[in-house]
Amino acid sequence: MKYVATSLVLLSLSLTGPANSVPQRAVTIEQPVVKERFTKVSDIVWASPKGMNLTMDIYTPNTGKASYPVIVMFHGGGWLINTKSIMDEPAAYLATNGEYVVCNVNYRLLPDQNNTVKMNEIVEDAFGAVLWVKDNIRNYKGNPGQIIVTGDSAGGHLATMVVTQGHNLESDGFAGPTLGYNPTYLPKGKTTEQVAKENGLAVQAAIISYGAFDLYGSALGGFEKPGNMFWGLAKAQPRGLFGDGINPTDNPAPYKQVSPLYNIPKAGERKLPPMLFTVGSNDNLTTPASIETYIAKLKEAGHTNIAYWVYEGRPHAFLDSGSNPFLGTSFQKDAPAALDKMIAFLDTIFYRH
Repeated sequence: MKYVATSLVLLSLSLTGPANSVPQRAVTIEQPVVKERFTKVSDIVWASPKGMNLTMDIYTPNTGKASYPVIVMFHGGGWLINTKSIMDEPAAYLATNGEYVVCNVNYRLLPDQNNTVKMNEIVEDAFGAVLWVKDNIRNYKGNPGQIIVTGDSAGGHLATMVVTQGHNLESDGFAGPTLGYNPTYLPKGKTTEQVAKENGLAVQAAIISYGAFDLYGSALGGFEKPGNMFWGLAKAQPRGLFGDGINPTDNPAPYKQVSPLYNIPKAGERKLPPMLFTVGSNDNLTTPASIETYIAKLKEAGHTNIAYWVYEGRPHAFLDSGSNPFLGTSFQKDAPAALDKMIAFLDTIFYRH
């Protein structure tokens, strides 16, 4: 994923969200809101790493089932901007038109905590969110044994990391001699190593929408430099993904460790769940070619339970809430066809008759 000027302009226009502003992180706890088709509980605090509250919204269908499969959703924004609010409409659509509990998740961004958050910590937030959901989702009629991860763009990267690196857990994270992950949330009484031994981050399906798979290549292409306009949108000083003093040329290992492209297991060693990949045919940032390259590597490793859909005529960020006059896209016009495709894919897995 090379960050050239044209792609940055497109992404900056498409991922700033309806308010077109730097995300605010205030937490307001709401009472459940009952819609005709779902009940929503907003801003549930699921973890507070280094004192920063991370929240999620949970949507439960009102169709009368005792339990539902669960979609854990991560928003996009280049790991620098946006909040879960940009996924409000997709989350509500899935809960309205499908029989799935939807968890719309906030995670830390690179500029958070005085611009000190590292990319591996963002991945650890994604891992922690999945563990929290498994630990608590029964309270919202979710089935912890039927978990789907999904996300778009940067969120697609995080969902893919759950699938490909969720087994690589170490209590010392990236601080030790090997590069593992220490989830932001752990079940009570469990250590990171116990969660790893029990395969606690295993999920049953994944949907990856125009995901980013090569952060190493992105860093070599200028992600950490002022030319990446996301730093300006986030009002943050450009810096390394792992802090100052670490760069992809001299220190490729951490960059490759957070890049799914370099961490595909052989199917004989570890089987991956069914996965659906989607991308717009006119996406100039995470191009169809980049998605197809990743899928080809999955197949080379022996993984066959893969679906792929190209959304003709659509650019990056076709799932976002609201509208984007610069790209000529809107949620109502562009997202439903993609979301219907996702529901149909999941129904073949969880609602076979």
